[in-house]
Amino acid sequence: MNITINNRECSAQVGDRLLDVARAGHSHIGYFCGGNAICQTCYVRVLEGHDLLSPISDAEKSMLSDTLIKEGTRMACQTLIEKPGTIRILTEVEAAKKMTLENPLQLPTYMGKMGWESAIKFTDTIAFQARREQGEYALEPSQLLRDVAGAIGDAINLVFEAVQAVFGVKRPAEKAEPKVGNGHCCDASLLAKLLACDNGHSRVVSPEVLQHQQESCVTCN
Repeated sequence: MNITINNRECSAQVGDRLLDVARAGHSHIGYFCGGNAICQTCYVRVLEGHDLLSPISDAEKSMLSDTLIKEGTRMACQTLIEKPGTIRILTEVEAAKKMTLENPLQLPTYMGKMGWESAIKFTDTIAFQARREQGEYALEPSQLLRDVAGAIGDAINLVFEAVQAVFGVKRPAEKAEPKVGNGHCCDASLLAKLLACDNGHSRVVSPEVLQHQQESCVTCN
């Protein structure tokens, strides 16, 4: 099945996390903590298909305000696809990017709202993370580090893809060194090519230049 994330079709299966689907589909999403319900950057707005997703988790209840939940906000690292069907998602970071590009005057209001909704849940968020320290919803440190490293690597790739899309930047291709005959720089045929113009005509080269070229190749022999 396919689901739509940020107007991009992404391949998905029942049981997949929204976060993993977005990452595999190269759709813009935040996940600095690697998908461990810590950083709160993987917020998404479910535009269609609420009933096809898993119920809100304890982590989401601790971090999402009632207002955000009513607006269809979920944490992509906590949300699974439970049924096939039409699902449309807009990630919060993509929404903020579009706002910045299209209507930046809305940013102060948006940032104020998101800051307020986070402040409302601050106590619940701290309590949830504290329960992890006591063994409930525990995190395995080495796995957490691997997840964070993977998230950073994916973020770097997304940045490069964005720069490439805007400016047409491409990774420089490596030029192969020409090898002629026995591979030495003083090969006669190579020397002849070096002394020819692009249009096929010979250049006038002084005897001194030829002698210098031959002497500089002595070490190759």
